[in-house]
Amino acid sequence: MDGMDTHLGSAEGQATFGMANLRPDKTGLPFIVFISQRDAAQHDIRVKVSPAPRVRHDQMSSYSIRPALHHQTGPVLSTSDERLLNEWVDKNFDVLLGYWNGDIEYTEDAMDLLQPIPKRSAH
Repeated sequence: MDGMDTHLGSAEGQATFGMANLRPDKTGLPFIVFISQRDAAQHDIRVKVSPAPRVRHDQMSSYSIRPALHHQTGPVLSTSDERLLNEWVDKNFDVLLGYWNGDIEYTEDAMDLLQPIPKRSAH
């Protein structure tokens, strides 16, 4: 396929395979969040974030969310964006974990359960 990333062993190669992208209106965050099920991942639960739905690996960041939000790879979010991501993860942790573990089998079901954080006004 044209444009398909063949580096499936790398974190970046796995950035979109099997991942659901969540729009800002679904999360309340000013960026796109990607969630996935565990599948064959060798790491614990993570979310990935990108400034736009069209994934560019140089703009994709990965954050582990257990035991606490922690940057893993890619560009680091600003402190304020990390706070917002942490708030969203805390609010939706049980859903994210259920989806990761496969207890929530369908992406649509996970998306129905996820709750946005309140939008913040720009200062």
